[in-house]
Amino acid sequence: MQKTIFITGATSGIGYACAWQMAANEHRLILTGRRADRLEKLKAELQSKFNSEILVLPFDVTNLKAVTQAIESIPEAFSDIDILINNAGLAVGLNKIHEGVIDDWERMIDTNLKGLLYVTRLISPKMVARKQGHIINIGSIAGKETYVNGNVYCATKFGVDALTKSMRIDLVEYGIKVTQIAPGAVETEFSNVRFKGDDARADKVYDGFEPLRPEDIADAIYYCINLPSHVTINDLTIMPTAQAAASLIYRQ
Repeated sequence: MQKTIFITGATSGIGYACAWQMAANEHRLILTGRRADRLEKLKAELQSKFNSEILVLPFDVTNLKAVTQAIESIPEAFSDIDILINNAGLAVGLNKIHEGVIDDWERMIDTNLKGLLYVTRLISPKMVARKQGHIINIGSIAGKETYVNGNVYCATKFGVDALTKSMRIDLVEYGIKVTQIAPGAVETEFSNVRFKGDDARADKVYDGFEPLRPEDIADAIYYCINLPSHVTINDLTIMPTAQAAASLIYRQ
């Protein structure tokens, strides 16, 4: 059965992999992100390979006005959103709390928490009205355990964990599923962003072990959204085999 799937942060990493996974299965997609050129390129690539209807909406999830305008512009054919994948998120900096950069803190809070809330607030009412839908929040092992210098990033992902649990309570009477996917180390642009473009430093994060790939997380999400209506995966933590905890990776 074809579903309409809204994916934030679709221009790279897990969101990008989800777009490919869902398009390959001919779902109708709404792909969002800040980089319009990447969205258009992705749309063209997917439509050249798959029989999937695709709408792209370039906007920054931290900008409530832009989020509102984009979602209100969705045409009727795409308006009944079955699945929301709140994927947009980032880590910036790796400083001790007394050395933290306030701008880094605000970017993480605005993206990881407020952006997720803005999008959910605008999309969930129609799910409530239809008494069906599925919200997937991309959390992190950093929302389960803290680690050295992770302070504000961990706080935002602990917030995603709490929000997911609260959303589930608020929406259960309407038959809406709410799932958190909490990955460990996934090789994406995550570390490049955290280290502010220092690619050499970012590459070392994945030295000596095999990290998760974005496709691994997309596969798990696809499994979750295809379960029977009476079955929900509430919370799924996914780690590379070499990672036993947030701060413990066995490297060879």
